Amino acid sequence: MSDLEILLTNDDGIDSPGFRAIYDALADVGNVTAVAPATDQSAVGRSISNDVEVDEHELGYAVHGTPSDCVVAGLQALFPDPDIVVSGCNRGANLGHYVLGRSGTVSAAVEAAFFGVPAIAVSLYVPFDPEDDRPWSEISVPLEDYDEAARVTTYLTRHALGAGVFKQADYLNVNAPLPSEEPAEIAVTQPSHLYDMDATVESGTVSLHDRVWERMATGDIPDPEGTDRRAVVDGQVSVSPLTAPHTTKHHESLDALAQTYPQN
Repeated sequence: MSDLEILLTNDDGIDSPGFRAIYDALADVGNVTAVAPATDQSAVGRSISNDVEVDEHELGYAVHGTPSDCVVAGLQALFPDPDIVVSGCNRGANLGHYVLGRSGTVSAAVEAAFFGVPAIAVSLYVPFDPEDDRPWSEISVPLEDYDEAARVTTYLTRHALGAGVFKQADYLNVNAPLPSEEPAEIAVTQPSHLYDMDATVESGTVSLHDRVWERMATGDIPDPEGTDRRAVVDGQVSVSPLTAPHTTKHHESLDALAQTYPQN
């Protein structure tokens, strides 16, 4: 499929290296218009604003708001009727069920899905170094480290629509490893259920810790083959086909409980 109209957004900000890597790669696929946050909006989830300022940018539009703001503004005002929305590339992986609602990168794809527009969220797995005590915000990732992410994003953007992928999925959550000598294989995955958050309190301050990253660094993860986390740790590109509505199947026990309300 050629001459695609692509809306590109992210949560690391329009001037981040990962965004530029994907923008340049997708330029070979179609017409790319950036509608992305003016500043870093990592981990804001699907936060939404009432009003956002917009600046023209050499790549499109810089929005002073969240990734969800960017998608709504883009689809409804700045760049209507794209064929696909791509969000990324995020500096750091977005793996597991528990991050889907936290991630601004994934949330942009979810927002697009609610508009009925196919979307791809793409993130780069940067292995955790337990000996590096710098804050994550100070760890830089060079442009060339996004090569694998850019390669798979280009491939999926070019082929997924024509292959009928979005007839079965609303969006794809893609996590790519760092590049190696040979292109990585794609593994079609499901989000991991592993969850290992804890908290400590000291002098009136509670510190929250995501222990999953430490476990990944040592290989101490129980995730089986077929999960997103296992795939990237094994050097594969994880592609999870997902749907946007958070629903469950028919729930007989809740139906029965509802019938007895308001009895005590």
